[in-house]
Amino acid sequence: MAKFIILMGVSGSGKTVIGKALAPVINAEFIDGDNLHAQRNVDKMAAGIPLTDADRQDWLELIAQVGHKHVAAGTNCIIACSALKRAYRDLLRKDNDSICFVYLKGSFELIHERISKRSHQYMPSSLLESQFNTLEEPQNDEKDVFVVSIDQEIPRIVDEIAKAEIIS
Repeated sequence: MAKFIILMGVSGSGKTVIGKALAPVINAEFIDGDNLHAQRNVDKMAAGIPLTDADRQDWLELIAQVGHKHVAAGTNCIIACSALKRAYRDLLRKDNDSICFVYLKGSFELIHERISKRSHQYMPSSLLESQFNTLEEPQNDEKDVFVVSIDQEIPRIVDEIAKAEIIS
């Protein structure tokens, strides 16, 4: 059965880098969820304005549709999506029995250090605090979530994810 994997976490947690490294290991297509945002959302984020739940609704529905289409076609798919709130994850789960989440967990200090060294068109480092304030870490009842620490080298993170029971 094909898998629909959401790499989740705040901006700067490594979703894109890890997704691109993980995809060939587990024979999946990687899609950067940032590329699925409507232009109005991109413009807001680029201006340093945090998105509202209403802003995210269509984006999350599109991500769910893309993942569902991949699974229906029998192909594995990894989508990078912050999925910061439980309600966002629940929306993504709707009608997607093959979905699982990989939470790329790191401290504010570690991620701030990383994000301050890069340039990102959608997410200036000034929005990192709002991301952490919005983050609702996955709870124990969310059985479709695998948590991995990003305080290690990328090959080790990829290996840990690839070997996770939830992925296989």
